[in-house]
Amino acid sequence: MEGDRLESPVTIKGIERELICPACKELFTHPLILPCQHNVCHKCVKEILFAFEDSFADGGSESSNQSSPRIKISSSSMDRIDRISRSGTKRNSLTPRSSLFPCPGCQRDIDLGERGINGLFRNFTLETIVERYRQAARAAIAIMCDFCKPPPQESTKSCMDCSASYCNECFKIHHPWGTVKAQHEYVGPTTNFRPKILMCPEHEMERVNMYCEICRRPVCHLCKLGGCHANHRVTTMSTAYKTLKEKLSKDIEYLISKEGQVKAHITQLDLLLKEAECNSERAKEEACQSFEKLSHVLEEKKSAALRAIEASKNLRLEKLQMQAEEYQGLLENNGLVGYAQEVLKETDPSCFVQTAKQLHVRIQKATESLKSFRPAAETTFEDFVVDIAKQEEILGDLSFHSNGLEIPEINEEQSRMYNKALISWECPGKTDSADTYVLEYHKLNREEESVTWQEIEVCSKSKIISDLDDDSSYAFRVRGYKGSVCSPWSREVILRTPPAPVFSFLFDDKCGYNSEHLLLNTRRTSVESRAGFPLLLGSERMQVGCYTTLDYIVGDTGIAKGKHFWAFRVEAYSYLVKVGVVSSNKIQKLFHNTHDVTSPRYEQDSGHDSGSEDAFFDSSQPLTLVTLGMKKFFIPTTPAAPKDPASRILPLPSSLGICLDCDKGKVGFYDTGRMKCLYECEVDCSGIMYPAFALMGGAAVHLEEAVTAKYGEYHDDI
Repeated sequence: MEGDRLESPVTIKGIERELICPACKELFTHPLILPCQHNVCHKCVKEILFAFEDSFADGGSESSNQSSPRIKISSSSMDRIDRISRSGTKRNSLTPRSSLFPCPGCQRDIDLGERGINGLFRNFTLETIVERYRQAARAAIAIMCDFCKPPPQESTKSCMDCSASYCNECFKIHHPWGTVKAQHEYVGPTTNFRPKILMCPEHEMERVNMYCEICRRPVCHLCKLGGCHANHRVTTMSTAYKTLKEKLSKDIEYLISKEGQVKAHITQLDLLLKEAECNSERAKEEACQSFEKLSHVLEEKKSAALRAIEASKNLRLEKLQMQAEEYQGLLENNGLVGYAQEVLKETDPSCFVQTAKQLHVRIQKATESLKSFRPAAETTFEDFVVDIAKQEEILGDLSFHSNGLEIPEINEEQSRMYNKALISWECPGKTDSADTYVLEYHKLNREEESVTWQEIEVCSKSKIISDLDDDSSYAFRVRGYKGSVCSPWSREVILRTPPAPVFSFLFDDKCGYNSEHLLLNTRRTSVESRAGFPLLLGSERMQVGCYTTLDYIVGDTGIAKGKHFWAFRVEAYSYLVKVGVVSSNKIQKLFHNTHDVTSPRYEQDSGHDSGSEDAFFDSSQPLTLVTLGMKKFFIPTTPAAPKDPASRILPLPSSLGICLDCDKGKVGFYDTGRMKCLYECEVDCSGIMYPAFALMGGAAVHLEEAVTAKYGEYHDDI
């Protein structure tokens, strides 16, 4: 055994980059194997987890990331840390409690499972290689004996069972022949002591003896029997060892056989490095020339503007100076007044008249100007304010444009505005040439003169945006990026948020639910009416007209106060559907009356052209409904409604919404595609209000699903 351990050291020159932790950028210290198969120092894993937990507790302050000078976290990693910290994980012990870890190697968020760090394996093989590298790097530095009296002697052996190093004399003393310690395993001098048996991190008293092919990690028999690997495919450790070693050996032999090809590629890459450096310098020169041209144009415009302002200033000063001199002459013994006083001294009538006529005209003009004083020139220079708003926006968008990068287009059909905004876009071409996208949006506000866009970087073709104001319009635009090259902005798309917060509920399958006529899906988000045999059997009682029954169903959650909004879709084939709200104190009356055989002609607000409907409009009805059917939306008959029935019929929107304002006692019906109110009326909200639906004949109603992260991922896959 000693001969095996004391063999010549493995050549490790040139593998330094494989031994560097991606987090601290130093040699690995007690590396842990993450589920993504990357290695990170044990201390680095804890510090990264503590970093984002502290950022959560401190509100994401920059100071929370300065506690460990050892760790060097990139800005992209900190962005992921901030995102994970918003999930609500808090630290309350010396061990990080989060199950998500932002891997600095693959830049992905890794789930560590319930045990967190304690469920990770320590990479002893990597530790051994790092130790060999350290010894090769410090060959002149000897490992001293741990048991010699000062001064210690240089060690010659290290005991793996005692985790200590010994010189020859101390080793004989502490490992005498004929004792148990004499059977200990010893190797050459080392500081890397690894356990002889690898134990399971989940079942600490069990050794690993199998390999999970699904999770690609060693497991023990308890993991297979009742743990998280119970249904996974496993193999014996010896088989996995043999298989992986054969694969690794073959791959290494293949790479070694392609050494000439690798060297050729390295030579080519060296040339490409030089070429990229030359091209970058050329691109810098061209960029400098472009900005110098812009600077020259701006300087010319600046000079022209300053010259115009200076010329206007001189002209205005000249006019004001002349006016000031004229008014100076109106003073006694000065200018015009002084001259007129001298003329008055003339005693010869002929001479006086000859001079005084023209002088009198000038005196009259001066008197009139004195009565209505008006400066000869304006002092403000409002006409010379330079409007640079458009130019500033254009310069803000100044970037490296490429004709090869296509302009993305926002898909208005796939984009949704509900409890959150789901914005989806696509590229006109078949291939996606952009690596990332930047989505910008801002709230439309007529009072604000300048527009401030909010920016989000996205790696997919859809994004969910939350925290938008209710009853507001937002403009969205997107552009693609491939490296530093970007496409122009897409066409702006304007979407409007619902008039109130979204109210979530499901169809109630207990209160008055008629399972013979109505069919609910398992999630209780869709209901369909099915006439079936009961209607055919009931036709024996039909003698005249067309009689049938409305089947009602309500939501399982009520509203007591506030303003709420919910949306739904009605299938185009639906014959008659009624939607609205019902009060809790009228639900029993509602379901009691619906089992009576009635005629749609006399149903309140049936949507049919009946002259008697006006008599049935009454706010004391058990519920407030509007009628839909046959791809139409029927505005109820009210005293204020148009008398012409055709003017009360609108096309049925693809999605409808209802806004209930309990505080004001009003309910509105909306086209959710445009968030436009089609009809609004008053409603008695004295009790708890429930969403209500009624179906007759073939019809179906589907509740709109809330926009969630899962919905966005599913939508993006489609």
